[in-house]
Amino acid sequence: MARPFASALRDRPLVFAPALPAARASPKRFAASLSETVALLARFPRIDAVNVPELVDENHDGRPFYRTTEPRAYGAAVAEGAQREVVVNKVVAHLPSADAVRHWAEETVRLGVHHATLVGGSSRYIPYPGPPVAEANALAQPVFARAGGLIGNIAIPQRTGESHRMLAKTRAGAAFFTTQLLFDARAVIDLLRRYDRLCRDAGLAPAALLISVAPVGDEGDAGFVRWLGADLPEEVEREILDPDGGDTGPRSIENARALWREVRERAGAEELRVPIGVHVEQLSARHLGRAEQLLQAVVPELEPDPRP
Repeated sequence: MARPFASALRDRPLVFAPALPAARASPKRFAASLSETVALLARFPRIDAVNVPELVDENHDGRPFYRTTEPRAYGAAVAEGAQREVVVNKVVAHLPSADAVRHWAEETVRLGVHHATLVGGSSRYIPYPGPPVAEANALAQPVFARAGGLIGNIAIPQRTGESHRMLAKTRAGAAFFTTQLLFDARAVIDLLRRYDRLCRDAGLAPAALLISVAPVGDEGDAGFVRWLGADLPEEVEREILDPDGGDTGPRSIENARALWREVRERAGAEELRVPIGVHVEQLSARHLGRAEQLLQAVVPELEPDPRP
């Protein structure tokens, strides 16, 4: 039986993000994807929650085009089929008003999904109809809290001033942050230091930070993770995709494992209070096997450090 998500967040949580079927997928494809996800979860009781993404393209005016099936429908089906807690993502910038945020939260809870990650728009130059993320947090958090749920947000370690944004969002109700996909530990370690210091100065308990990793198999994957907003350093990409090195899978997985280990060890050595965990992403349907290999690799890394 998986731990309650709220308590898991304080003790090295492991969260899995499946690849959703396309927006116009057939019922047969939806059912097949759901079956694969539920079967994987059965093999990994250590997974504390399932994070259901919302992949959105925007036109030049910021109007959305949804690439995947409705996250709440998929999430509710996973929750029922796997008996695992589910987090759904929502780009609140695309909702028509502040009232719509509250309505969306109430509807989500009625569907049986009690946790959400609220996300902003992709451009600071577009006047989106929906509220800023911190405002959306304040609107949605009481709704989810009444159902025993939590809200979270996205963290972008390389973004200037991110620790201050995290502090404001924590004050507005965020219980966790999920980073963009990471392939290098330096920026997230620096973010942890800054956020930890700000929370100490404010007398505020820090939210958990979930470190996002995913297996990368080829140039197409590299382009996709950059579209998702990931910072994939050229030297890391060359190392993972080295054409003379054989299968990229083991190198990609080792990069993710080493990144987590470096973050964990540095946070421990500096006695940072921010709870940290791992968020494993399945990039597409064809990556299910690689995602499972990555989960197998990181589960042992989440065990408590042995006592001296």
